[in-house]
Amino acid sequence: MHKAGFVNIVGNPNVGKSTLMNQLVGERISIATFKAQTTRHRIMGIVNTDDMQIVFSDTPGVLKPNYKLQESMLAFSESALQDADVLLYVTDVVENPEKNMDFLEKVQKMQIPVILLINKIDELGERREERGERRENGQQVLAEIVEKWHSLLPNAEILPISAKNKFGVDMLLKRIQELLPESPAFFDKDQLTDKPARFFVSEIIREKILLFYDKEIPYSVEVVVERFKEDDRQIHINAVIYVERDSQKGIIIGHQGVALKKVSTEARKALEKFFGKHIFLEVFVKVDKDWRSSKRELDNFGYNPE
Repeated sequence: MHKAGFVNIVGNPNVGKSTLMNQLVGERISIATFKAQTTRHRIMGIVNTDDMQIVFSDTPGVLKPNYKLQESMLAFSESALQDADVLLYVTDVVENPEKNMDFLEKVQKMQIPVILLINKIDELGERREERGERRENGQQVLAEIVEKWHSLLPNAEILPISAKNKFGVDMLLKRIQELLPESPAFFDKDQLTDKPARFFVSEIIREKILLFYDKEIPYSVEVVVERFKEDDRQIHINAVIYVERDSQKGIIIGHQGVALKKVSTEARKALEKFFGKHIFLEVFVKVDKDWRSSKRELDNFGYNPE
């Protein structure tokens, strides 16, 4: 008997979906930073054993779109409701359960197994101290959160976890294995993801931009790999960082190119760790005016959910 299925991870921005994905897959597949709207695509990570294949999908955080890029991101999230065998709906200990009710109502109607994950339970005590409140029983606070979610998703299983500390992740994985349907594998057993190497180069460079720049800059950036030439010992990569304004280009490059050099250096180190090879990385910056609102440009950058 062989089991296989699609386990899709959905939820609002910044609740820890990508951190959970990386823990479940055991590899660093999805960007995980402290900033919201980090994930832009639907990214698959595949876990294989002799008698099982779990195809996890990380998705962008659910939001009300303000421009076409966010419309594409929402479409990726909604597509994850269509083909899931098991759905993981991720929230955390501070989120308003009634946020983005339109999406939640679609989850309520689903006939497949839904596991509601209350993430970041390790932060319950920290947040009470930040607000200057008296010490409160963490179990009581958690029980109130569980009760609220049970009223919204009465058919869902509820599991408190800390993805960052891997608390509850093994229990979740065991439950997923129990829920998977009998099926042959969907992908080759040595395959880790559905994305090509160039995709992860772009994501690693974009992650460094998310970490090193503030305000709107990280959200106005797209990264395209124009050259990826690999041999047994090394990889030569040329990448272009696209921004929407000349002023943004100046900020990315920085005074005498210092900021861009920092991004390139840190990205090269991460890429060498990811690929296990020496990396030659050249990064350029170009302006593509209002690319986030252009359907043609979004299609070119791979944001068509079809």
